[in-house]
Amino acid sequence: MKIARVAWSGAIHEATDAGGGALRLADGRVVHEDAVVWLPPLRPRTIFALGLNYADHARELAFGAQAEPLVFLKGPNALVGHRAQTRRPADATFMHYECELAVVIGRRARRVRRSEAYDYVAGYTVANDYAIRDYLENWYRPNLRVKNRDGCTALGPWLVERADLPDPMRLALRTTVNGKLTQQGNTRDMIADVPFLIEYLSGFMTLDAGDLILTGTPAGVADVRPGDEVVTEIEGVGRLVNYIVGDDVFGRG
Repeated sequence: MKIARVAWSGAIHEATDAGGGALRLADGRVVHEDAVVWLPPLRPRTIFALGLNYADHARELAFGAQAEPLVFLKGPNALVGHRAQTRRPADATFMHYECELAVVIGRRARRVRRSEAYDYVAGYTVANDYAIRDYLENWYRPNLRVKNRDGCTALGPWLVERADLPDPMRLALRTTVNGKLTQQGNTRDMIADVPFLIEYLSGFMTLDAGDLILTGTPAGVADVRPGDEVVTEIEGVGRLVNYIVGDDVFGRG
């Protein structure tokens, strides 16, 4: 099942895909997808993000494979939903998208064995985790402004339940900017795969229902500018649309 969270008619609703561009709200009403405001499909407790988790992306940025995963935390205010706007500050010279598979934890997990990791997954969604390279302190300690700016991470549109996606490690990823293909990859090329990440993280801290793991992006990142439409897609998970805007939209012009 594909599940979304939307705002419509003065309230927030859980919704499912009714087909034909329509959504079925939890109370049974059916509305067109253009009539709602799409929200992130969940409200995470803790957000983990992976850096340099695809070898081709590490090479693209002139870094080799890491001895263990490069993981950092994100705040919930970084998240926006499908069809939302993300601000590019006027002082940015290189801001790029990152198409990522996001793993949603389904129940409390502590010292999970790799062989049992998928038992702790509720489902998957698409993340577009923008980065502004100008703000980076170094590659091993991402600056807060790079990855925790308000609205810098689009998420959605759907949370796809684990049962509907039995093998998340063979999914095609792609990004288009204004309809032009700019990034392609496959989750099979992750350095640290989903079971490893759950085993690794739960080995030193407790994961809980609603925690979110952003698993990194493949090579092919490119600079984006105000006015651009950025679409990040993952096979079987969804098509996430985001729009880049300037400071003036946020009253900072």
